[in-house]
Amino acid sequence: MPNGAQALLQTLADAGIEVCFSNPGTSEMHFVAALDSEPRMRAVLALFEGVATGAADGYARMAGKPAATLLHLGCGLGNGLANLHNARKGKVPVLNIVGDHATHHVPLDAQLQSDIETVARNVSPGFVRTSRSTADLCRDAVDAIKAARGLPGQVATLVLPADVSWGEGGVPCPPPPAPAPEPADDACVDAIAHAIRAGGRCALLLGGQALREPGLLAAARIAAQHGAKLFCEVFPTRLERGAGLPAVERIAYLAELASLQLAGFEHLVLVDAKAPVSFFAYPGKQGELVPDGCNVHTLATPAQDAVASLDKLVAALDAARAVPALQAAARPSLPRGRLTAPKVCKAVGALLPERAILIDEAITSGLMLGVMTEGGPHHDLITLTGGAIGQALPNAVGAAIACPDRPVIALVGDGTAMYTIQALWTLARENLDVTAVIFNNASYSVLNVELDRVGAERAGPKARSQLDLHGPVLDFARLAQGMGVHAVRADTAADFCKALEYALAHPGPHLIDARVPESLGGAKRRLLPWLLRALPWLPPALARGLKRKIAP
Repeated sequence: MPNGAQALLQTLADAGIEVCFSNPGTSEMHFVAALDSEPRMRAVLALFEGVATGAADGYARMAGKPAATLLHLGCGLGNGLANLHNARKGKVPVLNIVGDHATHHVPLDAQLQSDIETVARNVSPGFVRTSRSTADLCRDAVDAIKAARGLPGQVATLVLPADVSWGEGGVPCPPPPAPAPEPADDACVDAIAHAIRAGGRCALLLGGQALREPGLLAAARIAAQHGAKLFCEVFPTRLERGAGLPAVERIAYLAELASLQLAGFEHLVLVDAKAPVSFFAYPGKQGELVPDGCNVHTLATPAQDAVASLDKLVAALDAARAVPALQAAARPSLPRGRLTAPKVCKAVGALLPERAILIDEAITSGLMLGVMTEGGPHHDLITLTGGAIGQALPNAVGAAIACPDRPVIALVGDGTAMYTIQALWTLARENLDVTAVIFNNASYSVLNVELDRVGAERAGPKARSQLDLHGPVLDFARLAQGMGVHAVRADTAADFCKALEYALAHPGPHLIDARVPESLGGAKRRLLPWLLRALPWLPPALARGLKRKIAP
């Protein structure tokens, strides 16, 4: 009979889990050895646990099913928490396997002993279990898989003691049944249909499952028939967009701009999304962004079938024959002159290949990305769902493995890139078709903006130095080359366009170190807090025009 690890790997593969992103240690060696017993399982080594967890997140977003991680004890889990947090907030299915000391070794309180379950509950509140015997291991794994891939998707953590892994008598278990979520009930659909028919300005806020093509088309039919506005979450897990698809307007990151977007609506219908709130608390400002007098309706919770719920609402509103408005094909021209962050975004829009996967963690440098790519070829957009930076490069690893026939472009700020820079090594080792664009402005630019917005006392040189990345300026081209990734530096728009064209024409990993000034620096940064405070008092048309200038 197989040992526990061998039986576990067979159980995972039988359930369709085909990739394990690992950073193992001593307690996981029997699992590592068992990898050779299961040819259906691909093992991908990461040099940091945050890369492994972020790669599992990116894989699941594009594959539509979980990958496994393999982490070393509580400390390894702790190193991977940030990207598991992003997966949790994005409702992404991840099977998180964490090795532990042998059960009889735990009472000795060895140097690496920790309370793994308590650490795991921060990112895996719906399922944490320590398997106590080899006989129970595969049943525990099936329960974890069922939890991870249900709706809403979640991080399910299975703690694997070493002796449970090496123990003889493992028994593989058949996979759990596929989830079958229910749509909204008739009473809910009828009530929302009545509210829409009654008149008044109405908006649909889409998230999760509703941001794929079938959900977008259903929502667009409702918008066409009844004049509803389509919004999506500020940080969507995965958004299908581009020419030939319905366009949705993302809720703005800045609360003042989001409030402007939502002003005047009498009904807000949530579809696999939560009512928008401010990203942070600010002195004297409300955290809830839904305007007073706006009625919030929930068509589909994250546990329900959002697309089927939208289809029911289409039927209830007699909108099945409505012609949805679709995004026209359009590309910007190639930029020229000195390189800036908006010009990088313009070049991406001009050269975006068919069926690309865009991963946006550009922070302030990516403000123009949406408008520059909206009319490009059909593509997917992945964003920073949980706000924990260091996601884009690991997500690119996972997305490229999930979709090996699709080019991946990761747009990354310089500060966030350093959180998980080890992902470049995995890109090279696996020879993945990923182009990483680093916006190298030598600043934590978004924090400079926030320093002014939160009303902190006047910042002096010591405070400003904590948000500045000069001295030395990071050389990402050399860092990437040292890890086996083809990389170049671009200082002009022409240099950048040439580098991007080359990267897209030559499969494999590439990095472009784009030297740009801050998008919101100098006078713009000093003026921004005053503009945001003034928005409620400006004529609506002027306020909306300013919003398009700041974050289109």
